[in-house]
Amino acid sequence: MDSPSTTITSVHPDIIQTHILTRLDGPTLAAAGAASSQLHALATVDKLWRDICTSTWPSLNDPTLQALVSAFPGGHRSFFSDSYPLLAHPLDQYHGQSRKIPPTTSSPTLELISAVDIHYKNSLIFSKVEATETITGWFQCSPFRVDLLDPKDTVPTPVQYSVDGDYKWLSHLEDTLTLSWILIDPTRKRAANLSSLRPVSVKRHWLTGEVQVRYATVVGGDRTVGSEVVQCGIVVTCAGKEGGEMQVREVNLQVEDMEGRHLNGKESLVILQEALENGRRKKAKGEEGKARYERYLEMMGERRERRLRREKTLDMVCIALGVTIFLSFWSYFLFT
Repeated sequence: MDSPSTTITSVHPDIIQTHILTRLDGPTLAAAGAASSQLHALATVDKLWRDICTSTWPSLNDPTLQALVSAFPGGHRSFFSDSYPLLAHPLDQYHGQSRKIPPTTSSPTLELISAVDIHYKNSLIFSKVEATETITGWFQCSPFRVDLLDPKDTVPTPVQYSVDGDYKWLSHLEDTLTLSWILIDPTRKRAANLSSLRPVSVKRHWLTGEVQVRYATVVGGDRTVGSEVVQCGIVVTCAGKEGGEMQVREVNLQVEDMEGRHLNGKESLVILQEALENGRRKKAKGEEGKARYERYLEMMGERRERRLRREKTLDMVCIALGVTIFLSFWSYFLFT
């Protein structure tokens, strides 16, 4: 006689929830929840998602953030859905033209909260939560910039600093340093990861010798800033002595348009809110973030070439017009 087959419905819900679902990562748990109504009910328990979120992003252990994320419409599950996939704006969708972001009709955002985690070989080396107010005139008019460290502060790391064998060591940092920068809008209860997760470039500053590790995400721009796409650039500046520990000296975020201009707070807030609410999200794959950044640099070069051609054409028109006017006057005085 054949033994009766065992289905998931015959397993006690407590066993599923405490011994099976707790072993899954976020994407797998979301997939399991879509398999059946019973699994959906068990896989949407907020504690499961809270544990996944805090293990993925240790900065979420902050009590203030815990309360904020719990207030999201779907709790930690919707926060994970917002923040785990990276923003992936289609780079060629607005190529050569700018869109106009419609004005928001909801309550104004009073502050933006940054939850930042840096890992080296999957070990946490830096974690911080930073709130940035968004309503003062100083924020609205000044270049948008979020600094996580004071000028005199440094953060030690277990990474051995090196100057010799420069290319090899910089490549090592590119392979092993990952960063997550989740921007949270407490008013609209939305979040997004502004980082490329892996570095898009690692370079040594030509003057100071400090190492600058750059992460970047390209998001849709706005007609008011004259740029179809903009870059959310995150720079981690590191320094140290040969053979000693590497220290993190600076971690900052800025928003830059395709002309290389840093946007002010008012411009950045409009673009970031649009990215948080309507930005296309996609699971990160290997070097995709770096490839998108390199494509963005190509678009910047193409834009610069178009501008130079227009300026050259305008110069030629002005020269031709000037010569025509001169010859007209010269002919007039010559034959009168």
